[in-house]
Amino acid sequence: MAVTIAKERWSSKCLEVVLGSGLKQIKIGGETTLPFLHFEGEMPNVPAVALEVFDAPPVEWPDFLSSAFEGVLGDPAAWAKKCVEYGADLVVLHLNRTHPDQGDASPEEAAEVASAVAAAVDTPLVVLGCGVDEKDAAVLPEVANALAGKNCLLGCATQDNYKSIVAGCIAGGHAVIASSPLDINLAKQLNILITEMNLEPQKIVMDPSIGGLGYGIEYAYSIIERMRTGALMGDKMLAMPVVLLVGSEAWKTKEAKTPDTPDWGEQKKRALLWEVTTAVSLLHAGGHIAVVRHPESLRRVKEHVSRMMQPQTY
Repeated sequence: MAVTIAKERWSSKCLEVVLGSGLKQIKIGGETTLPFLHFEGEMPNVPAVALEVFDAPPVEWPDFLSSAFEGVLGDPAAWAKKCVEYGADLVVLHLNRTHPDQGDASPEEAAEVASAVAAAVDTPLVVLGCGVDEKDAAVLPEVANALAGKNCLLGCATQDNYKSIVAGCIAGGHAVIASSPLDINLAKQLNILITEMNLEPQKIVMDPSIGGLGYGIEYAYSIIERMRTGALMGDKMLAMPVVLLVGSEAWKTKEAKTPDTPDWGEQKKRALLWEVTTAVSLLHAGGHIAVVRHPESLRRVKEHVSRMMQPQTY
């Protein structure tokens, strides 16, 4: 007996955001269905997977992670090229040296690093500040000016520093990451405040904050899923694509950091699975860009996404 598959029909869709320029320009968003349910609607753009670059050599990475970028960890531009060689859809530059406790680099120094990285690769560039609101409010507008016309994604803008960052994005023609702490209402409120500054909704990407596998991932999953269903039901302030900062969360967990043990097995295998599982889970929740750290994680996540983008027949 034939079985009829029940199909959900939605009244709206996610917004589409364009990042970068030229041949490597990418589009994210634009879906009219929940993730990978091709039989219910359209998913015109493939979720993107990015690799991270830091403006200073990381000191706490395990050897098997550092060795994947051997020879380039002290040169952000060369590191970015390595990420592109590995197949990254985007390069994510962390300006950690601007942190007051990690060098307190000036906005001008940060802009110089960002310009060098942007000149080294033709993939879209994401630039993240140090996470200190006041410092990011000074640094990111300078970076936005230095990268004017390259259509980058800059963040993170929070409710406490969004005005100067958004102004810089408007002046430089960039998109902004709106970051909120796993709260639907706070995410909507920040998006409203940003659009009131006359930045187009198609220039906003949401960072709802996430947890690594085993560290609140269920809550993160539910928040992102609610964002996606809200967008499909017509909520314009939840229709923006979602970025998942997986690497910074997955690699700080004890499961990823603990060396080989008889009970837990090989650290490399365990850490990679921790990162891949976190990324894949949240892409299925409704994420659009997964930012990972190890090139093997990039390969596995992209492979999974490629399989899931094959249309199903029922």
